[in-house]
Amino acid sequence: MTHSVSYSDDWEFIDWKKLQKILFRLQKRIFKAVREGDKAKARRLQKLVLSSYAARMLAIRQVSQLNTGKKTAGIDGVKSLTFKQRFNLETTLKQEYKTWKHQGLREIPIPKKDGSIRLLKVPTIADRAWQCLVKYALEPAHEAEFHAKSYGFRPGRSTHDAQKVLFNNLRSSVNGINKRVLEIDIEKCFDRISHKAILDKVISPNFVKTGLTRCLKSGVSPEFPEQGTPQGGVCSPLLANIALNGIEKIGEFKIKNGKIISKCIRYADDMVFILKPEDRADELLAKVEEFLAARGMNVSQKKTKVTASIDGFNFLGWRFYVQKNNEKFRSTPSTENFKAFRSKVKKIVNNSNYGAETKVHKLAPIIRGWRYYHKYCKMDGSRFNLFGLEDRTRKVFLKQKTIGRHQAVKMVRTAFPKVSFSENKFVSVKGNKSPFDGDLVYWSKRNSILYDGMLATTLRKQNHSCGYCGLKLLQGEKVELHHIDCNHNNWEYKNLLAIHRSCHHYIHMSNSRKD
Repeated sequence: MTHSVSYSDDWEFIDWKKLQKILFRLQKRIFKAVREGDKAKARRLQKLVLSSYAARMLAIRQVSQLNTGKKTAGIDGVKSLTFKQRFNLETTLKQEYKTWKHQGLREIPIPKKDGSIRLLKVPTIADRAWQCLVKYALEPAHEAEFHAKSYGFRPGRSTHDAQKVLFNNLRSSVNGINKRVLEIDIEKCFDRISHKAILDKVISPNFVKTGLTRCLKSGVSPEFPEQGTPQGGVCSPLLANIALNGIEKIGEFKIKNGKIISKCIRYADDMVFILKPEDRADELLAKVEEFLAARGMNVSQKKTKVTASIDGFNFLGWRFYVQKNNEKFRSTPSTENFKAFRSKVKKIVNNSNYGAETKVHKLAPIIRGWRYYHKYCKMDGSRFNLFGLEDRTRKVFLKQKTIGRHQAVKMVRTAFPKVSFSENKFVSVKGNKSPFDGDLVYWSKRNSILYDGMLATTLRKQNHSCGYCGLKLLQGEKVELHHIDCNHNNWEYKNLLAIHRSCHHYIHMSNSRKD
């Protein structure tokens, strides 16, 4: 491909819509082939994805422009790529994707709740692009095999799906008050997964397995050379899901209509088993330990326990319990989650280096994100209404001499955006559906419910499609509101477009050149 003098123009005018259609069409075919049991055909199609110009360009765009950690440097110290470097990387991937040599990883220590340190191992941007390319080929193949009760790090699924399944298993109509919960914690899951357990299960051409071996070896601990997948890699969560897939089948049983019911609800390496009064927790735990041992992992004896539903348990940042008096199922933010959130907010509010306007700008997304995460919880109690935090923030704002009483109140409202709550009203994903099954209408509508307010209304008007590129809202790319006249004070519906974040970026790039 020949390029003009301005590589940024070349990048901007790439037909991303066309490239996404090409890649998605191949991924659908891979998914269908595995569902039909034809893995040989799936591998042939995976080779087409890996050699595809569309997949290479989309992988580079994903890791250099769209991912939240796009500016995190690897061992080479490179934090971002120029437009010219992106095109050069595409050429390198084209020539070397079969024989990719994975570089070392940059280790970033992350403190854990218990005071210990977890090492985040970050690949270089080039390695992340190769991993993303491989993920495009592997993900649809394994989505066709993943269990329906697995919700972590999968397209189209979220923690809210797991929350709703717990509600369905513990509500009063199914005698949730009599049930128990087996909480399973895997000891150092990502550090102990056997490489052989992963590679034996991966559906891919042999050269991909060789590349994955190099990728896995680059982040191993000298103490365990045949174990571990680096936390921080693009395909690490997918590889962990591949190794753990099947644990959900432990304890499955059939009901009268022939439907198979799973006791397990798994989100990545976090899982719980719902036990009836007659179920033997020790037998189930023994089967789980046997399953994990075959993959090089162990159950943490300290954190694994059986809890009565009325006593409550923590899972994915929530506290779940069944009330004794009326047998109703409840979920609320966990104490640890709420404390960490309050601490984060207070740190910003009390920071004397920030002005009130900066604090508002920093607080709003944190408050909105926290409230949105817990929007399907019981949040009507005084504990979670954040009135105390709002009042404290208002008083801090008033200490700034340029801000009056009415302005402080207005700024607090902006800093603490409201989110409507609807306890247990989330609609869980249907069975083992996947975005790769080709049901665009179902998935675009489903992804639209992730948004509310003016954004949700605008999406409905646009038939759940991007107002700029026309693509359906798939694969979880963030959607934002664009002001057509560039006046951010004009919030009339006719002035708003709901568009992909990347499309929003291109519009502003074009406008800046016109100016």
